Amino acid sequence: MSMPVRPVPAQMSNDVPEDVLRVDGLHVRVGELELLSDVDLTVRRGERVGLIGESGSGKSLTALSIMGLLAESLEPFGSVTVTGQDGRHTQVVGTAEGDLAAMRGRDVTMIFQEPMTALNPTMRVGAQVAEVMRIHRTVPDRHTAAARAVELLDKVGLPDPAEAAKAYPHQLSGGQRQRVVVAMALANDPALLICDEPTTALDVTVQALVLDLIVRGVEARNAGMLFITHDLAVVASVCERVLVMYGGRVVEAGDVQQVFTQPRHRYTRGLIGASDLDLTRPDGRLYTIQGSVPSAGRFPHGCVFRNRCIHATVECESQPRWEGSGPEDGFACWHPVRVRDAQGVGGS
Repeated sequence: MSMPVRPVPAQMSNDVPEDVLRVDGLHVRVGELELLSDVDLTVRRGERVGLIGESGSGKSLTALSIMGLLAESLEPFGSVTVTGQDGRHTQVVGTAEGDLAAMRGRDVTMIFQEPMTALNPTMRVGAQVAEVMRIHRTVPDRHTAAARAVELLDKVGLPDPAEAAKAYPHQLSGGQRQRVVVAMALANDPALLICDEPTTALDVTVQALVLDLIVRGVEARNAGMLFITHDLAVVASVCERVLVMYGGRVVEAGDVQQVFTQPRHRYTRGLIGASDLDLTRPDGRLYTIQGSVPSAGRFPHGCVFRNRCIHATVECESQPRWEGSGPEDGFACWHPVRVRDAQGVGGS
């Protein structure tokens, strides 16, 4: 199945919206191993940005770095700045846990892949949604929080939200539980919503409904969204810009339509070829990227993709420079895809 690329409406204002997230030169290390290297990315108010790559490429580690949720054994370096709805700035790297706890759930929230890990099995779901608001004092009292929780459950499409609020997580289906998680994530009108594979565990029909809820929720709040996934079709349908990550590095970035129709990095081209089920090799087999993703911190020096790339040369043993207008549009590849290559088969 080929990937549809849906045009996304442009900003209504000619003014450039402010950043709700700015990541500059982010590195994450464990001992001598570098897990993330020189990651730059921005998300502006009202903008939806995708972050794609195979499992083990560093996507979720990037999200945890933004949230300030890294394990104690991991050392972050660089700058991660989150800006809340009322202009609060939080510099995540090096900030005390108390300040980060105040930021999480208020200025930035995260939807994870498996809703049961985000929900307390011993609490009714309405109480859990209300608790998010009471912790950050975005409602005046417990009664208001409970009423607001029911309203949020209604907005995410739970049938009979007043009764649903009284249910425990195990009494709801997977899709219903993920709707509760969406309600919790949007309860305090965050400036930034991070989605880490939020629909992978759901069937296709429910996936589409949850994606629509998420997109409408961020649009209603003029929030920014960072959507992390391995599903290129999802990114094509909900995001405006996309960053391609591999080996803990951003290897390509740009407008979704440009990156998906005219990829420049060999890894991006391989991802697109492998995701298109209508595209086959002459022998009838689907396209794949040769080899497998190395374990964290074990990627080759120089171009991190060179041990899986059929175009790699001795030149690729050194780190390719970033080619482009800036971190939001460009690529880092010694042997980029030519236009005629991109119009051909999808292999890397």
